[in-house]
Amino acid sequence: MSRIRTAGLLKMKQEGKKITALTAYDASFAKLFADNGVDVMLVGDSLGMVLQGLDSTLPVTTQDVAYHTTCVRNGAKNAFVIADMPFMSYPDVATACQEAATLMRAGANMVKLEGGEWLVPIVTALTRQGIPVCAHLGLLPQSVNVIGGYKVQGRNSEAADKLVHDAQALEAAGAQLAVVECIPSDVGERVAQAVNMPVIGIGAGNRTDGQILVMHDMLGMNADYLPKFTKNFLTGHDSLAAAVSAYVSAVRDGSFPGPEHSFAE
Repeated sequence: MSRIRTAGLLKMKQEGKKITALTAYDASFAKLFADNGVDVMLVGDSLGMVLQGLDSTLPVTTQDVAYHTTCVRNGAKNAFVIADMPFMSYPDVATACQEAATLMRAGANMVKLEGGEWLVPIVTALTRQGIPVCAHLGLLPQSVNVIGGYKVQGRNSEAADKLVHDAQALEAAGAQLAVVECIPSDVGERVAQAVNMPVIGIGAGNRTDGQILVMHDMLGMNADYLPKFTKNFLTGHDSLAAAVSAYVSAVRDGSFPGPEHSFAE
């Protein structure tokens, strides 16, 4: 595959081509994903739950994410790799720049931060330092103890308006991509239409500019619990490659996520 850059992702949005994304944590799966058409790989702090067996993402460190970012980069040299900034790795501008630099040196193309308009000074500073930023809005796993659990966000008009406002403010500050998580489908569409940057959804309906899933969910590896917004693509396929290809095709043609994977408008 040819090298994917932010300009290429922006062009996909402008041309109405869906962006496909998965979390990745090692070289082998990164290569598998790249070989089967995945555009973006996220080294998520979800590694704390799916790799380390933790109850939340909060204990994950920048060093943890950096290690797995290097693994993913080694497996997919041309992939567009986003690395999560873990819990409390961006409490202020100076710390954010230092921690983000660690992830960029590990092989990331972009870092992802959870939060709204309050992040504007940090996004501005990172962008000035040459560090591309992906905003994460909606359900914020790092704030689970504040919001009282893993709940759908943006259910009322005021909350929906705030999501749109935050996306616009972060784009103005320099963000070049956004992930929106666990919001009603119509709100996902509103956010995607309100900004020029691509908006990738997870539990945000199929009218965003692309989709992302945790790879373990997409492959049905969490047998005890499958979130509403995901699907086991390994079912009915005889290989991991076929499952990944099926996921990519379903995102591209808009059949995933379907109404059964989305939250009511």
